[in-house]
Amino acid sequence: MSLARTLIDVRPLRTSPVFRRLLIGRTVSVLGGFMTMVTVMYQVWELTHSTVWSGAVGLAQALPMICVGLLAGAWVDRGDRRRIFLVATVGQAVCAALLAVQGFTGGVPVSGILVLVAAGACFGAVGGPAAGVFVPRLLPKEQVAAGLALNHATAQMMMLVGPALGGLFLGWFGIGVCYLLDALSFGLAFYGAFGLPALPPEGEPSRDGLRGVLDGLRFLAGHRVVRGALITDLAATVLAMPISLYPLINAERFGGNPRTLGLFLSAVAVGGVTATALSGSVTRLGRPGLVMLCGAGTWGAALALFGLMTDPWAGLGLLVVAGAADALSVVSRSTIVQTRTPDALLGRVTAAEQIVGQAGPHLGNLRGGLVAGWSSGATALVTGGLLCLLAVAYVGASTPELRGGAAKPDGP
Repeated sequence: MSLARTLIDVRPLRTSPVFRRLLIGRTVSVLGGFMTMVTVMYQVWELTHSTVWSGAVGLAQALPMICVGLLAGAWVDRGDRRRIFLVATVGQAVCAALLAVQGFTGGVPVSGILVLVAAGACFGAVGGPAAGVFVPRLLPKEQVAAGLALNHATAQMMMLVGPALGGLFLGWFGIGVCYLLDALSFGLAFYGAFGLPALPPEGEPSRDGLRGVLDGLRFLAGHRVVRGALITDLAATVLAMPISLYPLINAERFGGNPRTLGLFLSAVAVGGVTATALSGSVTRLGRPGLVMLCGAGTWGAALALFGLMTDPWAGLGLLVVAGAADALSVVSRSTIVQTRTPDALLGRVTAAEQIVGQAGPHLGNLRGGLVAGWSSGATALVTGGLLCLLAVAYVGASTPELRGGAAKPDGP
């Protein structure tokens, strides 16, 4: 196989100027979001020196996504997705600007900062499902997987760069400037989507309110392939998410060296960036279900083996493998969701995928911490990885459609 077909497929960048603008705007906005994440954590800690308040930051980001997501998905499936995304982007920019104002002026209590964070997350819960329809509507079907891989690759790179830049800018310019840069980053996201055509739902629009939400849930319950994709993601995150266990494993096995802990946190992202950079052959394969199952299973197996390692370099190598497998699994899952869901339901299903992506890791970290408290960090990692592997094997065995090739979207 040629190197060109192994490297990430960049055809969407060459053939679609609209997708190119969207990707640039999204990438800059994601970078600003990671800088703000670091800034909020820093500011809340400086004001309170409380781990409870620091933990509340994550809650302020996740709860709106879970509570608002499904209703937002039904709203997105009733109107022009482009206009809804633009409104949500303006809302996020206003929240970031208000954070910048309080960063420059001071005097705002921690609860006020968290309210602004939660408000921005609410707008994000609306904008996410709206943006979820852009790639399948703008690109030919054979390029959808490549477009999603490009989205994921840039997000992974910003995950590596964003927190580091946030820390540097905090030291150089202070809290207010970091928030202001995030607010300005939404301007590029707005510009990227402004030139899109109107994107109303193709097919019957969603019904009002709760009825529309229930229609989306019925589709998820009845569609074996999409349901299997989301269950696979839940198995990988709820059963095997390792992040909360890193400090304990580092103390149990590697002497508590902070440099080792930092490498653990980076290794998964390094694997993810590498895998997406070399994802061309995978996205061209046309077997996203099989790739997702293999990726999620490899994630679980690598983490179980990591729990048995006593050599830090071998452990880091396994985390890189886990990150690479997870990245390919995530891209493949998104490909399944966006190519197997009818456009009229895509906002609601994307909202459900977004909720799974938010809630799963939090629940997985909680599970890991509880099991480790009863036993040890190694036990929590090994059992979680093996349970993930078994769950993925069950989904693959019970859903043969996932192991097949790509198919056209199914009706509601």
